Amino acid sequence: MYVRVRELLTPEERLQYMTIPSNLNEWELGTYFTFTQYDIDVIKRHRRDYNRLGFAIQLCLLRYLGWTISDIKDIPEEIVKYVAKQIGVNTGEYSSYFKREATKYEHLQTIREEYGFSTFTLSDYRSLSKYLFPHAMENGNATHLIQTALEQLRKQKKILPAMATIERSVWEVRKRAEEKIYKLLGASLTASQIEKLDLILSTMPNSHKTFLAWLKETPGNFSPDSFLRVIEKLEYIRNLKLHINTENLHPNRLRQLSRVGARYEPHSFRRFRNQKKYAILITYLLELVQDLTDQAFEIHDRQIMSLLSKGRKAQEEIQKHNGKTINEKVVQFADLGSALIKAKKEGIDPFIELELVMPWDKLVASVEEAKQLARPIDYDYLDLLEKKFYKLRKYTPTLLKSLEFRSNKSAEPLMRAIDVVREMNETGKRKVPEGAPLDFVSNRWQKHVYDEDGTINRHYYEMAVLTELRNFVRSGDVSIIGSRQYKDFDEYLISTEEWEQIKPTQTKLAVSSSENDYLDERINSLQRRLEWVSNNVEHLEGVNLENGRLRIDRLEKDVPDEARTFSLSLYEMLPRIKLTDLLMEVANWTGFHEQFVHASTNRGPNEDETKILMATIMAMGTNVGLTKMAEATPGISYRQMANTAQWRLYEDAMNKAQAVLVNFHHQLFLSSYWGDGTTSSSDGMRVQIGVASLYADANPHYGTGKGATIYRFVSDQFSSFYTKVINTNARDAVHVIDGLLHHETDLAIEEHYTDTAGYTDQVFGLSHLLGYRFAPRLRDLGDSKLYTIGKSNQFPKLEKLLRGQINTKIIKENYDDVLRLAHSIREGTVSASLIMGKLGSYARQNRLSTALREMGKIEKTIFILDYVSSETLRRKIHRGLNKGEAMNALARGIFFGKRGELREKALQDQLQRASALNIIINAISVWNTVYLAKAVEYRKNQLTFNDEFLKHISPLGWEHINFLGEYKFDKNNLTTLNSLRPLNSKIY
Repeated sequence: MYVRVRELLTPEERLQYMTIPSNLNEWELGTYFTFTQYDIDVIKRHRRDYNRLGFAIQLCLLRYLGWTISDIKDIPEEIVKYVAKQIGVNTGEYSSYFKREATKYEHLQTIREEYGFSTFTLSDYRSLSKYLFPHAMENGNATHLIQTALEQLRKQKKILPAMATIERSVWEVRKRAEEKIYKLLGASLTASQIEKLDLILSTMPNSHKTFLAWLKETPGNFSPDSFLRVIEKLEYIRNLKLHINTENLHPNRLRQLSRVGARYEPHSFRRFRNQKKYAILITYLLELVQDLTDQAFEIHDRQIMSLLSKGRKAQEEIQKHNGKTINEKVVQFADLGSALIKAKKEGIDPFIELELVMPWDKLVASVEEAKQLARPIDYDYLDLLEKKFYKLRKYTPTLLKSLEFRSNKSAEPLMRAIDVVREMNETGKRKVPEGAPLDFVSNRWQKHVYDEDGTINRHYYEMAVLTELRNFVRSGDVSIIGSRQYKDFDEYLISTEEWEQIKPTQTKLAVSSSENDYLDERINSLQRRLEWVSNNVEHLEGVNLENGRLRIDRLEKDVPDEARTFSLSLYEMLPRIKLTDLLMEVANWTGFHEQFVHASTNRGPNEDETKILMATIMAMGTNVGLTKMAEATPGISYRQMANTAQWRLYEDAMNKAQAVLVNFHHQLFLSSYWGDGTTSSSDGMRVQIGVASLYADANPHYGTGKGATIYRFVSDQFSSFYTKVINTNARDAVHVIDGLLHHETDLAIEEHYTDTAGYTDQVFGLSHLLGYRFAPRLRDLGDSKLYTIGKSNQFPKLEKLLRGQINTKIIKENYDDVLRLAHSIREGTVSASLIMGKLGSYARQNRLSTALREMGKIEKTIFILDYVSSETLRRKIHRGLNKGEAMNALARGIFFGKRGELREKALQDQLQRASALNIIINAISVWNTVYLAKAVEYRKNQLTFNDEFLKHISPLGWEHINFLGEYKFDKNNLTTLNSLRPLNSKIY
């Protein structure tokens, strides 16, 4: 029991650490397996070739792995050849080295003396534990700590002990770190708080659910009632008064504990000893406070969006309903006007003339009808919203009472107005007091806030406050205390003090830290392109410039018909396979399933668990669900899959498994014909959401119903390396950088393609700062605005296109802050989608946003000039986006369950389905690529062969794959009318 509890790795995982992979890269070969002249001199001191070869390999092993030759079972033949060649020895001599055991130890002693290696001692064990402890306080992942330990010992040139010793050290250190964390978190708990924490794990009165289950429930919609339910949970947690000091705890460690806590059910918590139970529960509740705060404001955001949308729709309905009547009035009053004109012109009595057109009583009635139909002169729909005020009032007093807001100087008038409304709510006053702040009210609301007598209209004043609050929070000018998504803008970025230390040497940005150097380089780059395009505009292939508008000819097909025929012939050779077998086969090749480490025990899946894991991935990735999959899979139950989904299919494990598949695919020889892994594209696939969900929205562009978008990143090699679920109405552009920065694969993306919805000027600017070339396919290119620095008449042929000037002054003034923003995004301090959403969410942009936009205008102009100059670039973008569309087609084929609808309320659950789908896509791409390569080799040996056709085939075909499973018709279990199957009477 003592040994087993300290074993953190499976035998397979342990073997991986002690194995030299056969596909070492050039850097590894050069660093660890290539000898200097001094090395060769030391090696040649030994007599006989087999001793020289054995000594040389032992030296390489200690440098690369840290273990001796006795610890490593198999040395790849390629490595033996590589080493033998350097010292001029035949590889056949190697087997003779193992005849005399003492020789290996003598050689090991020589290596100690010559190269400074030393044996791992008890003192080293203690030093290692001391070194690991702060790492364990930051990250409790066993694999991370083992890797950290190995790296440290290798750096110290320690000859590594048995892996069990490393595991024991990590286990002990992690246990001590956990004990300290639990103690710190629980130190300030009072007896009353402990009693309340225990109550959370108990059943609610008159209910079958526990308080913990109730707290975990996700709101299904954005109604006022949903808001009040979220606040009820928030107040419940606040009443615990968990004022825990977490300053001495690393945020990453707190997140790890919280994620584990989110998965535990009450019965699991009850099994823990108190210190652990309360610590994990506390961290989960602290994180939940942030989630609930964000959910509450998200509901308010949606309420305001709905309010304004209903106003617009009401106005459209009025126009639609009254259109015919209004037209009749226009005709009538046109006739009456003509009569008056005629009366004046001919000097006759105007009333007589009017009576000829329309009897007087009808004219009076018609005027009254016109008054009823008339809309305000400025024709704004806000005047239709007053009746909607009472729906907002169902929750907005609670909003202003329960959430605490902070602001920068620009939002001070709004904050004073919030205080005014809050005071009116508390005192029951109906009239807005004199002197109430109005500076925050936008021009649009201004005319509605005042009544005809000059007094402030309470309803419109409060709606203006609530609308502007939403806008200011979205833009970052107002923050919410306790929020994750709506913190103070500066909190998302690294501090200015830290930036000043990092900036000179450690930034990984792709531009100079000097604004003058940056502008000189970009201006020269822009000017060179402008000059070239101006001089060659008449000769650009497929490009026309007429009346100041660019027009690009449609690209002609460049895939030969023979290539299509060739691709079909290869697919006809592929064996037919069930998806279940395909997943197991790819897992056997790649080991992607080993990444699904249990979130609590940190153990990988064994053989039986792997089968359950694959069934769970299939259930989610095909969208048939766990219940139907359990019914169709003998020997695997719903509970087993639900447990696997909860503990193994978490986001980090999904990303790592995905990376293993993408990296394996990247190394296959056939993949190199499709690309080198340096370009990618992204595109969204909209899916309906068939349940009430806070994260579902309607979009008329995609038809009726509410849904979300699975936004997928695809490499030029047909692998899907990143995916996320986004709001279906969100602009794709703000999510582009997330995928480029945060995938965990070996792909080195340099250029990225999107469609028109995937770009903004700011994304152009940020992409360049981070070292990516952003290349969207531009629709309506003729309407694109190009920019110059200086006068546009320098380029008379392009003058009508150059309709904007770059503001270099604001770039210079804010350059350092823009770099701080970009560095914070690159280092993961804040996600690009969150911060870019804030920068682009409000009409009154701040100077940082404006500066980044101006930098983006430079990059967009450079890109458009390259785009019109190069048909090759246009074709690359077109091909890249076609790969994404082909992958979406495969995704829809796989995601057939429930008619392709998501039925999950929570965003995290939706992402889990999307990630499982992505793993299946990549598994299919890997399997097809391997078998297509085999088919290609067969064709090469049998027939004449054109290598050019290989770049036109795709690994995304699926006609040969059975997604639906297998049905059996068994005559042995038939019933008769007299022997029917028993009813499921347990439910009554």
